[in-house]
Amino acid sequence: KKKLKISGRELVSVPAQVFSLGQLQVLEMSPERESCLRYRMELLPREISHLRNLTCLYVDSNNLKKIPAEIGTLSHLERLTLSSNSLSSLPPEMGALQRLHSLHLANNSLTELPAPLCQLRSLTFLDVSDNKIGTIPSSIRQLEKLETLLLLFNSLESLPEDICLLRNLHTLWLGNNHLRSLPASFGELVNLDWGYNYCSCNFEGNPLESPPPEVCSRGPEEIRDYFLSFHRA
Repeated sequence: KKKLKISGRELVSVPAQVFSLGQLQVLEMSPERESCLRYRMELLPREISHLRNLTCLYVDSNNLKKIPAEIGTLSHLERLTLSSNSLSSLPPEMGALQRLHSLHLANNSLTELPAPLCQLRSLTFLDVSDNKIGTIPSSIRQLEKLETLLLLFNSLESLPEDICLLRNLHTLWLGNNHLRSLPASFGELVNLDWGYNYCSCNFEGNPLESPPPEVCSRGPEEIRDYFLSFHRA
């Protein structure tokens, strides 16, 4: 088998037989979203390292409290979903997942953007919404291929200037944080859709003062002009 889905409202662990499936590429252990269920698995076993051919691992809506260091051995992993768990940290070994392009971490207990994530040079999608993240490290500039960054419902009070170097960003959601200002170079993110067809850059729920919300909603040119006016003055 190359694809396996394990389900059941009483799921608390990975059946040992799974780790003998060396050719497995897709492993899903998440309930269907519409079911509103939550499985009870608290630990992803270290034996996950036996599944060296995994490209997709889905473990949303469980009760995971820790990810083993052995996750870093899954060198073919391209998609990892860990949303709606109880994670407060991630192992540094995750920085070895250099083929990973999609990472879902929404609705956990993260208080910072883990440093290993900024080593994932192939990442194009990162969702860390609904955590308790208070700061974004300047090393985020290393995620040169990032196209989608979701940061809604966190505790951000500021953004590093380096986030403006992510010139491939098409979607950036910042709603419901504590942001009072944006970096002076924010208007350089010209590839954002700016909500012409859908809300690709979201500021709602922030006490923005510089620039004020009405300026932000008009797009990058208005933001650039706003900050340039201070330099002229």
